[in-house]
Amino acid sequence: MAIYYTPCQTFGKCPAMQPCIRFKVQDTGRPKYLQFTGVLEHHSSRFVSSCAKVQSGTFVARVKHSDDVGFKELPVLYDDGYAAESLKDFFDIAKDMTKPDGGPPRWFCPTACGRPLDDSPTLLYLPGIDGTGLGLILHHKSLGKFFQVRCLHIPVADRTPFEGLVNLVEDGVKLEHAKSPGRPIYLVGDSVGGCIALSVAARNPNIDLVVILVNPATSLARSQLLNLLPILKDLHLPEELHSIIPCLIGFLTGDPVKMAMVNLKSHNCLGMAMKEYYESFCFLLPRVHNLADIVPLETLIWKIRLLQTAAGDTNSRLHDVVAEVLILASCKDHIIPSKDEAKRLVSLIPGCRVRYFKDNGHSLLLETGVDLMTVIKGTGIYRRWTRRHDFISDFLPPSKSDLRHFANEIPGRLHHLISPVIFSTKKNGEIVKGLVGVPEEGPVLLVGNHMLLGVDLWAIIKQFLAEKNIVVRGLAHPGSLTTKFESLYPEFSTFDLFRIFGAVPVSASNFFRLLSTNSHVLLYPGGTRESLHLKGEQHQLHWPEEPEFVRMAAKFGAKIVPFGVVGEDDAADVVLDYKDMMKIPLLRDLIQEITPEAVTSR
Repeated sequence: MAIYYTPCQTFGKCPAMQPCIRFKVQDTGRPKYLQFTGVLEHHSSRFVSSCAKVQSGTFVARVKHSDDVGFKELPVLYDDGYAAESLKDFFDIAKDMTKPDGGPPRWFCPTACGRPLDDSPTLLYLPGIDGTGLGLILHHKSLGKFFQVRCLHIPVADRTPFEGLVNLVEDGVKLEHAKSPGRPIYLVGDSVGGCIALSVAARNPNIDLVVILVNPATSLARSQLLNLLPILKDLHLPEELHSIIPCLIGFLTGDPVKMAMVNLKSHNCLGMAMKEYYESFCFLLPRVHNLADIVPLETLIWKIRLLQTAAGDTNSRLHDVVAEVLILASCKDHIIPSKDEAKRLVSLIPGCRVRYFKDNGHSLLLETGVDLMTVIKGTGIYRRWTRRHDFISDFLPPSKSDLRHFANEIPGRLHHLISPVIFSTKKNGEIVKGLVGVPEEGPVLLVGNHMLLGVDLWAIIKQFLAEKNIVVRGLAHPGSLTTKFESLYPEFSTFDLFRIFGAVPVSASNFFRLLSTNSHVLLYPGGTRESLHLKGEQHQLHWPEEPEFVRMAAKFGAKIVPFGVVGEDDAADVVLDYKDMMKIPLLRDLIQEITPEAVTSR
């Protein structure tokens, strides 16, 4: 039997008062997580060559170094491994982890995360009511490429109060901050974990924290769970109901249909897709009874009381939170009113942002269609050493999952509907289909005209990815990348796709930096004036008189590739333009309200 593990800095202590870490055991059976007790001297990955069982749940082993090394960057359209582990793994691993060991809450590093990029920040996951710490199991591989992921595990029999959990996480945050003072620390809090994250952020305003709240339990006072607590405490429930109640709550916390759709492959045949879904759903349903082991009745009562304390304590500290906060709220959460609570928190926490998921339940991170790494990229909150997201140095290449996500959004569907065709000219003057005539080595500057609503830019971005595996860095209007108007599009939107696929706010400094890194840069000199042109302005250019970009491109020896777009203005007519909208009172008031806050590009 061989044991592999990914090391992590351990903040808790095992019963023997020695550093405690979890291992993934690979043998003829399914992978399991075991506990290892011993002193670890280094922080590189190791291979355990032999082990011997000395007592239940504890192993000793002889350890030697491996040649595992980090890496500096990932290729474009890399395989991010989203949902490489499934809900089947969740139930199997949780079954082992919920066995009582008498230990306190502890941190573990999922082996599926692997080794992240060099200089990657730390991400601490704070679990929800289940306490297993496996809530990120679908996201382990995708997050593990860009974060040092550590998850908090709270044993089933543990009764650590809320203040104790906050202290445990706070100690871990302070230790990480002491090791790398200039690097941000990410806290992903799920349900009650969101309360812990907010409390830690409120108590540590001088530490650079990025807090991601997933359906935070700060709204417990308006939750249906409180109505259940008197029944659980005061009535002598039959023994048969002890396992049924946690299962019922399990059905309420998540959407079984969306959970069963995780890991489903794309099939051209509807029958094959339905067969695979049916098998997944049938596998999932019998395992719901395992929730009674993960959260038995006594633990459930304790967790609801813990939630009451957590919500009250956290709400009293909200005015002290100055960290960067992003809320992921499910609109079909049947446990707590997450949608309304997100609106309340946005009004109370300065700079707080939100993304709504209209078709998901309380267990958002365990349902299909929600890739946390894609959300982090799209909201522009990933950073390594800076206090604010840097669109160039902090940019992460799009993955295959990002491309699939693009296909399901409006730009992707529109791209499929219109089926654009691109031609290029080779050096000998021959016109060919595709991008053969465009240089692959940068710096390259693509300069062209916008059609109505700028739909053409997605065709260019998609074609470069598909044909040349190149990310075209578009110089976009700053207003499309600012957070000022996010309240107008709180769901994951086209503007989030801009960030995922490399858009950069147009400015001389950003243009300079892109060319200096030999990038392929996409520039529309006409900008939004062309994409939002008036009636009768089809095919008209609105370029500035001074082509500043030519001098900048010449400085770096960039190849300038001019292009033209045709077809859209011939197929669509403008029915209502800016002048018409200013004559409509409701639209005029809205335009006048947002115009003073708009960012200008020139």
